[in-house]
Amino acid sequence: MKDLYDVFVIGGGINGCGVARDASGRGYSVYLAEKSDIASGTSSASSKLIHGGLRYLESYDFSLVRKALKERDVLVRIAPHIVRGSRFLMPYSKGLRPVWMLRLGMLLYDNLYFSKYLKRSSFVRFASHPSKLTLLDSFTKGFEYSDCQVDDSRLTLLNAIDAKNLGSIIKTRTIVKSINQINNIWEVETLDLITGQQETIKAKVVVNATGPWIDKFLRSGHNEPNANNIRLVKGSHIVVKKMFEHNYSYIFQNEDGRIFFAIPWEGEFTFIGTTDVDFNEDLDNFSASEEEITYICESVNKYFKKKILRNEVVGHWSGVRPLFDDSGQSAQKASRDYIIKEDSRTKDSALINVFGGKLTTFRQLSEDVVDLIDLILGSNNPCLTFKVHLPGGDFHLDKEEDLMNKLSKKYEYLDLDYLQRLFKSYGTRVNLVLKGVSKLEDLGINFGKDLYQSEVDYLMREEFALFPDDITERRTKLYLFLNKKNLKDLDKYMAKNR
Repeated sequence: MKDLYDVFVIGGGINGCGVARDASGRGYSVYLAEKSDIASGTSSASSKLIHGGLRYLESYDFSLVRKALKERDVLVRIAPHIVRGSRFLMPYSKGLRPVWMLRLGMLLYDNLYFSKYLKRSSFVRFASHPSKLTLLDSFTKGFEYSDCQVDDSRLTLLNAIDAKNLGSIIKTRTIVKSINQINNIWEVETLDLITGQQETIKAKVVVNATGPWIDKFLRSGHNEPNANNIRLVKGSHIVVKKMFEHNYSYIFQNEDGRIFFAIPWEGEFTFIGTTDVDFNEDLDNFSASEEEITYICESVNKYFKKKILRNEVVGHWSGVRPLFDDSGQSAQKASRDYIIKEDSRTKDSALINVFGGKLTTFRQLSEDVVDLIDLILGSNNPCLTFKVHLPGGDFHLDKEEDLMNKLSKKYEYLDLDYLQRLFKSYGTRVNLVLKGVSKLEDLGINFGKDLYQSEVDYLMREEFALFPDDITERRTKLYLFLNKKNLKDLDKYMAKNR
């Protein structure tokens, strides 16, 4: 433990972990504290897309779209195992946005930033398209374009892992109770929820990346009773059994002006969303409302031949977006861009508050925050995160097939679908997951589906996993397949090995 850290980051979501990675990569000593698990809040409850945001074109937010499209290419390059291109279909719906407007939107989307990795958009007639059996017959034409899907929680974890490998201290299940600036140094009071240990950590700069909790923390932990900077907006998604056999995703228009997605997921499912509703519930205890679930079902049933009934919803998730409050805008029109504010500035010391932001632009946000830290601490360290691969992503897109062939030969006794799942989660770190495995039996206990002891051990050792939900919901999505006995056995094993 150091006597004094350069940077203390509060919050283990995508922004906090991105800042920790960038700062430690520039040579700063970094301590990050997260009150729950990495990516346990909004960063694991998104639409799981890396995209420019087509709908932001309507509000003329071209700079945000261009920034996001540029970052989309960066993330494809540095994390090709988890950021994957996908083709999206947007049907033309009579009475809503006209064809010329959709065509103009696609033209702008293609040209605001030229992607090196993704195909451009095209006009389609559904009668001759591979997806022709999915939509109602009234939808005859539309557009096809490219964006990327991502495992949002794994993207967050990879930043945390890289930060740790670069020297950061990453502490989960650790609450920051208060911060106080004394003689140009921040004293950060922490409580470890596992051990009960309280500590005072000293740092030159504190980065408040607590997401939707940011105002709550400023009021309780920094004595700012009038902190009221953000607008909380809840977005919910539902999960149903696979609705179509092809691999295209859909983006739909709704009569209220919103757009929503229907996306193939985990081989056997489709997830659909999102909603945009103002939020004033308990941040630590909420879920999709029946009203939101009904809204999503009714919306998608206007497009697909196959109808969704309420009892066919097998799961759902909700996240709360902390949008900077620009007053007056509706929830769906409020800006998704980020705001960085410097506070309590003294010589070589400051508090940096991070408001808003999108999953897609987290890396640029992190770079901007650490550039500000450079100014505060009087340094001039170059950012490298735009070109350094995230853990497991050190390969070129066109080499993936070769890598999979090598894996299947090396582990010829393992099922190919299992190896593909591992590669899509861990990339070139598969060999760490399978360390010491030379035959099927070496995988150890099977906790259900294809979750084996070797993977659990890896996740506990290398990826901060402490409890079953950490593994089944955030590091994998195997909660979709495991039963209560599986989870009970996993809990018992992890408790014994924590």
